[in-house]
Amino acid sequence: MNLPKVLSDLVKTQNNFDSVAYANCFSETAVVFDEGKTHIGRKEIEHWIADANERYEAVMKPIDFEEKESESILKAEVSGNFEGSPIVLNYHLEITDGLIKSLKITG
Repeated sequence: MNLPKVLSDLVKTQNNFDSVAYANCFSETAVVFDEGKTHIGRKEIEHWIADANERYEAVMKPIDFEEKESESILKAEVSGNFEGSPIVLNYHLEITDGLIKSLKITG
């Protein structure tokens, strides 16, 4: 599967539980929507993913990728320390200038 570099980096940093490198895949003013909460800016995103990594120890395996005009959708099998693991999640992304501008994770 041919993923944009920023998404390959995102998967790699997630699977290495590297919250700093994960957050660096996002623009300074990026927005993440996950589990009913909004996280704005690289620092908040770093704290969110560090907390999620500690709680869930989740790893991603990309299974599909679709680019549309205004958003891209990465479908990934996510497994970790949570009920129902593994599950398939959809990562709805806006990518601008090689960085993620917004991410919404849905089931």
